Amino acid sequence: MPRVAIEYCTQCRWLLRAGWMAQELLSTFATQLSEVALIPGDGGVFRITLDGDQIWERRSDGGFPDIALLKQRVRDRIDPGRDLGHIDRD
Repeated sequence: MPRVAIEYCTQCRWLLRAGWMAQELLSTFATQLSEVALIPGDGGVFRITLDGDQIWERRSDGGFPDIALLKQRVRDRIDPGRDLGHIDRD
């Protein structure tokens, strides 16, 4: 099963943001993820990977992901046919 890792900057105190995103992913993909790991880092890092492939990086993607966009990126990789309900609606 897929693994998500969220690397966050401890100096910037982004643990709560990383934890909230982990909670949201686990709530949405409860039976489709093996784990969501929180990895402490430094230097302003905020990087999210899925099975080692980067799906979000704060510097290159311009800030933090909207939770709906993050869920869509995870869904597109692990279950492309899944409907995310209101998140997929305009």
